[in-house]
Amino acid sequence: MSWNLSAFADEAGNTCEEQIKALQRAGYKFIDIRGINNFNITTLPTEQAKLVRPKLDAAGIKVNMFGSPLGKIDITDDFNADLTRLRHLGELAPIFNCQAVRIFSYYNKTHQPKDKWQAESLKRLAGLRAEAQKLGLVLYHENELHILGDHPDDVALITKELRDGQSFRMIFDFSNYSISKHDVWKCWEQLRDTTDAFHLKDNDQNQQFVLFGQGLGYAKEILADVLKRGWQGPLTLEPHLTHSSAVLATGPTGSANQAYNKMTPADSFHAAAVAARTLLESLRAPLA
Repeated sequence: MSWNLSAFADEAGNTCEEQIKALQRAGYKFIDIRGINNFNITTLPTEQAKLVRPKLDAAGIKVNMFGSPLGKIDITDDFNADLTRLRHLGELAPIFNCQAVRIFSYYNKTHQPKDKWQAESLKRLAGLRAEAQKLGLVLYHENELHILGDHPDDVALITKELRDGQSFRMIFDFSNYSISKHDVWKCWEQLRDTTDAFHLKDNDQNQQFVLFGQGLGYAKEILADVLKRGWQGPLTLEPHLTHSSAVLATGPTGSANQAYNKMTPADSFHAAAVAARTLLESLRAPLA
């Protein structure tokens, strides 16, 4: 049993070198690549990828997951755009020795009826899963504000329809449930049997991001339950303490923490990385 502790290191810096330095400083051995060297992972040229991989190898860092924005478009937008991005990740997969891809489940910006939103989102997710199967990729769906998979009941529906443990799995993001005004513990009780990965992010009652474990996410209680249940899989730190360029590119919800506004992105990332690791070590989590 092991837990791979990873991070969105683009919150520490844009370049590959800055991200490696931040991960090494915090003692992390895994990275979720979201943005790097001025490219989103879905647009990173293969030539650039072939330059990044040796640098990661030399630093002893493995790629845990591609932090793609797939599914963060409207149900009326061209679905082929997502398929094209997914196919590019299929080309990057052997370069980085990574098959895992973070995805979302589509916006409804034109306010279509819920049943139409639901049906179209599920259709698109099924299309992504079918393409991922061809490419040898594994999709990980993240709950997020305003996408279909925002409310835990809709996450449960997506799980029922698509999660197969092979090409489609589920991420539990603590803060995204809290910001959506859900009781995070109740979400956990509903979804814990079908959770395959975690995003470590936390916020307070003012929707201000805080160090993981210091907010409304029941972080320690949930992870203690995870440990007791013998779970294994990836955990990815996503601090959002400051609205760095990397965070702004995600269209962030919640508020940056003013206590960190005088820190560099690298330093605020480090504070978050240390806090998350300390919490996990206090539980004696089996970190890889």
